[in-house]
Amino acid sequence: MNARQRFDEELQALSEALIQMGETANTAIDRAITALLTGDRALAAQVMADDDQMDEMERNIEQTCLRLLLKQQPVAGDLRKISTAIKMITDIERIGDAASDIAEISLHLTGPMFPEIRDDLKAMATAARDMATSAIEAYVKEDLELAKETREKDDIVDDYFLTIRAVLGEKIRTDVALMDAALDYLMIIKYLERIGDHAENICEWVEFYKTGIRKAERIF
Repeated sequence: MNARQRFDEELQALSEALIQMGETANTAIDRAITALLTGDRALAAQVMADDDQMDEMERNIEQTCLRLLLKQQPVAGDLRKISTAIKMITDIERIGDAASDIAEISLHLTGPMFPEIRDDLKAMATAARDMATSAIEAYVKEDLELAKETREKDDIVDDYFLTIRAVLGEKIRTDVALMDAALDYLMIIKYLERIGDHAENICEWVEFYKTGIRKAERIF
């Protein structure tokens, strides 16, 4: 096996590590929402504890990227692929952080969820998680069309955010005693919105990898 073949294998291993990190982040989203909907405090605590695993994955992938950059002189496409991976792991790690934050809020909720938002909240969480999944898939498959389609789905997440926020705002206006609970759920949907935004960031880095053109990155 020549040096280029070994390098290509290591690039493939990098993609597989990114997929694993993305799957871990998506699992965290699912578990955080399940804990929220069911009141499972043990599951919420587990999501928070597992966030350390995401941090370790980020460090390991970053070290792999640096080793690949130093190992030989990568061509322009290799450089963009590796630098894209470095940027992606930051967004994936922040997706995991958002899931952990949702889990933490669920531990402090004192009352049941407002029934008016339950279905939309579940749908919003599913849409945000699906964006994260397809964004990473777009990177692995080098699929610009999938990246574009995924970015466009951010509007769906944003629409759910606005719908739920309106319901919670009305709750606060009609009964100030509901303010604390409503604010907790406002924070939860804000974290879900950020998950969608981080997935959109990933898609923009995929576009940079394939085209060499980078758009402004969101900062959270």
